[in-house]
Amino acid sequence: MLTLLPIKAFSDNYIWLLYDASTRQAFVVDPGDAQPVIDTLTKLSLNLVGILVTHHHFDHVGGLEVLIEQYSPHIYGPHNPSISGISERLGEGDIAAVLGHEFRVMEVPGHTMDHIAYFYAGEQPLLFCGDTLFAGGCGRLFEGTPAMMHGSLNSLAALPANTLVYCAHEYTLANLAFALAVEPDNEALQQRVSAAQKTRHRGEPTIPSPMSLELATNPFLRCCEDALQQSLSRQGKESSTDSERVFTAVRAWKDEFII
Repeated sequence: MLTLLPIKAFSDNYIWLLYDASTRQAFVVDPGDAQPVIDTLTKLSLNLVGILVTHHHFDHVGGLEVLIEQYSPHIYGPHNPSISGISERLGEGDIAAVLGHEFRVMEVPGHTMDHIAYFYAGEQPLLFCGDTLFAGGCGRLFEGTPAMMHGSLNSLAALPANTLVYCAHEYTLANLAFALAVEPDNEALQQRVSAAQKTRHRGEPTIPSPMSLELATNPFLRCCEDALQQSLSRQGKESSTDSERVFTAVRAWKDEFII
């Protein structure tokens, strides 16, 4: 049985810690900063044996050099030579062995061209998706196209509805504020906003979120839904029913949205 905990880094990053209490062995996901990882491992008396990397941005890989020097972990990552220290480079359908469990790699370009996600299809499915899918939102298109990101999100949306989505940033309240602008009459979204506000008021992470909740409230996963398309049309944002065009319009709106 794996235990999962968030390690806070920078202003809003989560470095996800997975460990086996019986062996005291641990993995982390996207360690942008080494020190909070070292502090947590020391506090919990854990040995870092592996790292999962989703993409090359510094706030996801900045801690690799120090962690390699101190722990010599096995590091899984994408086929991007700019990320130094990767032990095993993985692509679509490859398997990362994580503390006796198999995580399947999914290529999800859009935020970056090298972006991958890790999916565990166990009794409780888990997804580590970096900056591709956020709670209530999705990543900016720094390198890919809207078509790429739309396709990547569709592949994630097809995972089991009870999949727990572990993204890398606490952007949820801002994302949900935008989602409400897109679909102000979405009752499930209204309820999610209220719940997320209470969660953050308690100082707790809003992550993970179940995929079912994302499908009901995340505008970037709802581009095929009549309710979202009709809302966009009423607001003069996009009148097409083509999901890719709808996604492109929603992503462009989010880029300029001010809370």
